[in-house]
Amino acid sequence: MRKIAADVGYSETVFARPDGDGWRVRYFSPESEVPFCGHATIALGAALADRFGDGIFQLTLNAVRITVEGKYSGRHLHAALQSPPTKSEPAEATVTGAALDLFGLTANDLDRRIEPMLANAGANHLILTLNSRATLSAMTYQLGLGKDLMKNYGLVTIALVWPASDRLFHVRNAFASGGVLEDPATGAAAAAFAGVLRDIGWPHAGEITLIQGEDMGAKSMITAQIPITLGSSIRISGGVRYL
Repeated sequence: MRKIAADVGYSETVFARPDGDGWRVRYFSPESEVPFCGHATIALGAALADRFGDGIFQLTLNAVRITVEGKYSGRHLHAALQSPPTKSEPAEATVTGAALDLFGLTANDLDRRIEPMLANAGANHLILTLNSRATLSAMTYQLGLGKDLMKNYGLVTIALVWPASDRLFHVRNAFASGGVLEDPATGAAAAAFAGVLRDIGWPHAGEITLIQGEDMGAKSMITAQIPITLGSSIRISGGVRYL
């Protein structure tokens, strides 16, 4: 599967086989297996709906069971997943400092309303919230150094986030751990970030929108619905197109 993912060359490739009343699912980047990938799950939900009709599909991942819903809205495919449970904690100074150095940033570039956080909704992500859209647009780093950092701290991605408002966020996701400089859509990180907002009491009003991939010419829009129960699943949804 990893060889196929490398040959395909996308940031992640999802593999699914029938398993009882659902599907057994695994995710691979060109270089490694990923425990959970949101945008590949959204794509899978759309593919299953296109093949079998609108429905909610049970998925068994390596460590958890989730669902994805796929359906047509007019001529367009849409899908929504229910993430694994979420958790977050403040990032230690060592990993924060290493990540800031990687991107050529300083503490003055951070939006202190949301402190650097380690967040999980099926995979580990470092969340750095910036105080400038221009700083986000200028994101750059060396892939090899990013890969070493992420593997050293057990991170799947590092998400750089700029809050345009309380409910709208612009995001860039570095995915060096999988051999990919940047991911144009990252549902797993979106769910993890939504969990952070819930944990810190951010005024999200139950739903946020994340715009990702815009600076790399592959704009995606991700909706995250956030129930009030701490640690509970986040609903991630978006439209789907064929490549």
